[in-house]
Amino acid sequence: MATGTRGSHMIWFHENRDSSCFSILNADMELGSTVAAVKSTRVCLGNQQVGPAVILIRDGKIHQVLPGGEVTEDVEVLDAGDSVVMPGIVDCHVHVNEPGRTSWEGFWTATRAAAAGGVTTIVDMPLNSIPPTTTLANLQEKLREATGKCFVDTAFWGGVIPGNQKTPSVCRNSQHGTVRTSAHDPGRSGRLQVLPDPQRRGRVPSREPRRPAHCHGAAERNRKCPTDPQQYDTFLQSRPDIMEVEAIRSVVQLCTEYQVRCHVVHLSSAQALPIIQEAKKGGAPLTVETTHHYLNLSAENVPTGATQFKCCPPIRSSHNQDQLWAALKAGHIDMVVSDHSPCTADLKKLDSGDFTQAWGGISSLQFGLPLFWSSASQKGFQLVDAVRLMCQNTAKLCGLGQQKGRLAPGYDADLVIWDPEREFEIKEEGIHHKNKMTPYLGVSLRGMVKSTIVGGHLVYRDGSFSAEPLGKTLLVPPTHDEA
Repeated sequence: MATGTRGSHMIWFHENRDSSCFSILNADMELGSTVAAVKSTRVCLGNQQVGPAVILIRDGKIHQVLPGGEVTEDVEVLDAGDSVVMPGIVDCHVHVNEPGRTSWEGFWTATRAAAAGGVTTIVDMPLNSIPPTTTLANLQEKLREATGKCFVDTAFWGGVIPGNQKTPSVCRNSQHGTVRTSAHDPGRSGRLQVLPDPQRRGRVPSREPRRPAHCHGAAERNRKCPTDPQQYDTFLQSRPDIMEVEAIRSVVQLCTEYQVRCHVVHLSSAQALPIIQEAKKGGAPLTVETTHHYLNLSAENVPTGATQFKCCPPIRSSHNQDQLWAALKAGHIDMVVSDHSPCTADLKKLDSGDFTQAWGGISSLQFGLPLFWSSASQKGFQLVDAVRLMCQNTAKLCGLGQQKGRLAPGYDADLVIWDPEREFEIKEEGIHHKNKMTPYLGVSLRGMVKSTIVGGHLVYRDGSFSAEPLGKTLLVPPTHDEA
């Protein structure tokens, strides 16, 4: 072992006993540069274990994973020490809002926030943007907007609406970059809908090419509620559990009857869990996600007038939250996503504190990993659970399970290097979302993201980004099916 210096930075030279080559460790690697190898004492290996290893990278792909941490090639190594190295997070539920509502968010700011949070792939939802992703023309407009702006890889859900479910539209044409289909309930301008049909025709997606229906809904509100709009309970009681339960029951019935893949988005109510468990036990091709806010925020702790906490479905009780965590551990909930849904400050009605008028949505794309780990590590979850719930299962849902979400040869070299023991406080100056409103402002979390690698390129490190966006838009072959 020998040492040398380059400027003010220390470099370690590791002699390979089997040859005369040397490897450079702890080099001052420039942001945006190509990473040839990553070393750590805590690498999340493909066999669900965590241990020392070296990951060799070639042409943006993982070439080899060497357990034990011995370097066998003459390459420059990014040595992460005892920081955790795991697959980059795949967040399959993100609202970027560009084009049409770029004052809310955009590809540049959203993907920078993603990179700062160890998220290496996002999938943009088809609603909120104007126009929504329901036709090839609309998708192509989104692709044009995204070009040259993405710091992480980006894909797009296609939306099913009346009139396009039987045509070779955006929902089926993966040559143009869409990875899955999505069906949503009516709502504000820019949202999507699939209208009820007595014969159910038009509600059930084609079983070929077997893309999952991405469904949620709402029942009519026919009950009296508290009237003080600044009290969170007023909003909460206007969105009772039964609304969510009945919507999920409808999806489960269709999923079971037609055996078409269905996915329940942003599960908030634990009362729906028995329906979900019964369907899965019966073999229904059903997957379920929940979000960081339902796992970390509780209705009892929402301050009066704090409309930054408003989202739909609503944040529910702490008892409900405990049940979600139990279902996550038992495998009844398959994944955790951000449902990053930002807006401008005026739409949150912070001046009046009126929950009934405020836009519903929470920004958390940048903080998903520490939000999950801060709570999960106290509940018996392990590092491999984070990989399963935020990398592997989300990648599989999007049709990217053979490309993303694992540290294995042939997979994209998307990695996050982070310190699960380090604590930090969320401060406005450190938030990279376009709009800084978040209920997590001032909250202390465990799990600091140190570096993010996308396609073998170092795109983020310690608060700084590569000078140029290095992410790409993703295509999924039409024959690729992950049941």
